[in-house]
Amino acid sequence: MSSKLNATAGSLLGLLSHRPMTGWELYASFEDTIGNFWSITRSQVYRELRTLAERDLIEIGASGVRDRRSCTITPLGRQTFSTWISRMPGQEQIRFPLLLTVFFGDAVPPDRLREACVAHRRIHAERLATYEAQLPDARAAGEYPALALEFGIRYERTVLAWIDDLPVMRER
Repeated sequence: MSSKLNATAGSLLGLLSHRPMTGWELYASFEDTIGNFWSITRSQVYRELRTLAERDLIEIGASGVRDRRSCTITPLGRQTFSTWISRMPGQEQIRFPLLLTVFFGDAVPPDRLREACVAHRRIHAERLATYEAQLPDARAAGEYPALALEFGIRYERTVLAWIDDLPVMRER
C-alpha cells in the first residue's frame, strides 16, 4: 500500500500525524514548512485528502465554520505513513530555470542574462533571509525540521555565491 503513496499524500499524512487540521490549515502548514523544498497547490491538497479518505488513511469530519472540515489521521494512516517515510528516498532532481539560461548563455544577450541573474539573486537573498528568520522556530520544533531548514540556508548561500561568481555578474 505505501508504494502507491505519493510524496504529497505522504507529506500530508505526516503533517496530520501531529494534529488534526482542515485542508486550509494543511496547505498553510505545508507552505510554512515543507514548502521550502517541495511545492503543492491547494487543489492538490484537497484532491489528495479525498483519496486518503477513500483509502481509510484519514477521516474527514463534518462541515464546520465556513464549510471547513477537520481531517484526522487513522491508525492505518499512521502505519502507512510510517512505512512510506521509512523507505529509501528517491534521487533528487535539479530543476533550476536560471541554470538552464546560463547553460545556453551564449545565446542570451549579455544585458538580459545579467538582468536574469540579478533578479534571481534578489529572490535567493530574500529566501535566505526568510530561512534564517525561521531557524529559531524550527529549532524549537525539533532537531530534524531545523536540519532540513539548515540545508535550505546552505543551499541559498551556495546559490548566491555561484551567482556572484558568474562572469556576467563580475563585469561592469
